[in-house]
Amino acid sequence: MEEQDDKRGFKVQDRRRFSAEGETKEGGDAPSESSEPLEIKSKPAAPAPEATKPQASAEHPAASHQSSEPPPELTFAAFLWSLSEQALAALGEVPDPMSGKSMRDLTMAQQMIDIIIMLRDKTRGNLDAQEQAMLKEILSGLQMKYVELARQPAR
Repeated sequence: MEEQDDKRGFKVQDRRRFSAEGETKEGGDAPSESSEPLEIKSKPAAPAPEATKPQASAEHPAASHQSSEPPPELTFAAFLWSLSEQALAALGEVPDPMSGKSMRDLTMAQQMIDIIIMLRDKTRGNLDAQEQAMLKEILSGLQMKYVELARQPAR
């Protein structure tokens, strides 16, 4: 069983011409036979630091945009606000941020309202008073606007 353990790893032999201190090792160009091979067991290599940095490319246009200001803090209120903006865009109340056009999609608006209702139900008892009031105000405003638009005859 001991022989199988030896076969799992691999051996590395130091063939560098210079020592860690920067001095020339004996033998100069050729590796010395007296240098003891290091035995290393299989272990996943860590990625090079360059590989972990985002690269600007055509596939990731946002990566090429460097801003000197930090992104806004992500809070529950900011998340809730972004959902309400999407719902308002679907209701045709604000222009779509991507196209700049106002369009009405009541199905999408209903889905966004349902997501906010789900968040309300799942976060019940975990929000502070300000977050709770904001959620209630946003939800009631969206629901009233949805009902108003849903009752209108189709154009």
